[in-house]
Amino acid sequence: MKGIILAGGSGTRLHPITLGISKQLMPIYNKPMIYYPLSTLIESGIHEIMIISAPDHLGAFESLLGSGEQLGCKFVYAVQDRPNGLAEAFIVGEEFIGSDRVTLILGDNIFYGSTISDAIRRYNNINGAAIFGYQVSDPERYGVVEFDANDNVKTLEEKPEKPKSHYAQTGIYICDNNIISISKNLKPSARGELEVTDAMVEYLKKGKLKGARLEKGTAWLDTGTFQSMNEASQFVEVIEKRQGVMIGSIEEAAYRSGFIDTAQLKKLAKPLVKSGYGKYLMDITKE
Repeated sequence: MKGIILAGGSGTRLHPITLGISKQLMPIYNKPMIYYPLSTLIESGIHEIMIISAPDHLGAFESLLGSGEQLGCKFVYAVQDRPNGLAEAFIVGEEFIGSDRVTLILGDNIFYGSTISDAIRRYNNINGAAIFGYQVSDPERYGVVEFDANDNVKTLEEKPEKPKSHYAQTGIYICDNNIISISKNLKPSARGELEVTDAMVEYLKKGKLKGARLEKGTAWLDTGTFQSMNEASQFVEVIEKRQGVMIGSIEEAAYRSGFIDTAQLKKLAKPLVKSGYGKYLMDITKE
């Protein structure tokens, strides 16, 4: 299983802030936004990861994350010239994916909960595709997943006027290798994009789309607006202060997944001690 983080787009809903910086490099409390989806992939045991971004921003991601070697991972970078839709990530990443399966996660999605990585790992050898549904109060804003009595995906619709359920399709898509050819054969939607929902519908037509409802106690945050970014920062701050745990630490995720040892975690922690981030990592090495 390989991983792709789509960190492209122009972030128009966050202008003027995003006129000079990628949205996914902006802070959510005490970490860059991209740390959160990246840690989710690493916690799920995925160590080969492609970051896709706009041409103007790719260098900043490379400066921030490097080759991934320091985390026992391998990071590669690719350009999406224009925001032509989420499904284009599988076309951009074709050579990187090779003959493997792939998990796509959106760079502005934050997941919190101990069951997320377990849920992704469960589909490591998937024959088809898998998506996750999360209960929301305003499903018409999202791709809406309808489940049958056995929790199989019954229908999947993009931003319907009359939603058939209150379960939104979250920003994680786990696919077998057929996703490349499916994405290549998609037709642009009315807004001129290759919709990932349309790709998932193709799996659904073949009876190969699996779905799971994210359990209660799990949080899914989309950080596409000023308000949602503020709310996400407040959520992370409250959890970290109250529970004494850190959400979205890529170093901790690599350590917990066995990608790096205690000595390497200490090495990564030392330059970060003054901010408190490094002290947290140092404390982990004493467990």
